[in-house]
Amino acid sequence: MHAPGGGGKGGARVTGVRGGGAEGPLGVGELGARQLGVELGERATLVQFSSAFCQPCRATRRVLADVAAMVPGVAHVEIDAEAALDLVRALRIDKTPTVLVLDAGGQVVRRAAGQPRKADVIAALGAAI
Repeated sequence: MHAPGGGGKGGARVTGVRGGGAEGPLGVGELGARQLGVELGERATLVQFSSAFCQPCRATRRVLADVAAMVPGVAHVEIDAEAALDLVRALRIDKTPTVLVLDAGGQVVRRAAGQPRKADVIAALGAAI
């Protein structure tokens, strides 16, 4: 599932999401405990889609875990893309790592494909908090 060349350091492409989130076959506009399998963060949630042999996914996991530990009320959730194909399709995830930034209500406010830098994740959280 990892796209070649998409995981260089600083290679994440961050985009805003208009219209309150991604819509797909599951009717996903908001993500919550039902879709993710865990409770959302009090202020924001960093959702990471990963795959087993994705080297940039490991580095992304460390960056997101560090940011979640630094910022009160922010949770980090990692999802195995291969085990959650319906959700991957609904959200139009086409490579790993892909990171979604959710606000407290579960709305997708930012998404990035590729390995993010810590500063970019913190800046993206500003749209959610």
